[in-house]
Amino acid sequence: MRIDKYLWCIRIFKTRSLAAEACKKNHVSINEYKSKPSKEVFGGEKIVVRKNQIDYQLEVIKLPKSRVGAKLAGLYYKDNTPEEAFKSNEMLKYAKDYCRKK
Repeated sequence: MRIDKYLWCIRIFKTRSLAAEACKKNHVSINEYKSKPSKEVFGGEKIVVRKNQIDYQLEVIKLPKSRVGAKLAGLYYKDNTPEEAFKSNEMLKYAKDYCRKK
């Protein structure tokens, strides 16, 4: 399955074109290699997706046949993103708010 279709199927991106655009901008890598939207994905691979200033680290468990519901999306990947990534993003948000108030 293509990486752009996979990221769309497991609901990382809202549309397939957004997933393809992220690949073209080098925000998606498979096993530490930048990937094109047409790159094939297989089970067991490690994917890093840069979205909203967070590097999401995903591991492919299995490939869905089509787009899955939000509750079922977790069956197809394992999220290995460290919690520090979310905390640093929140601190960045507070810093931006602080700068705007001055």
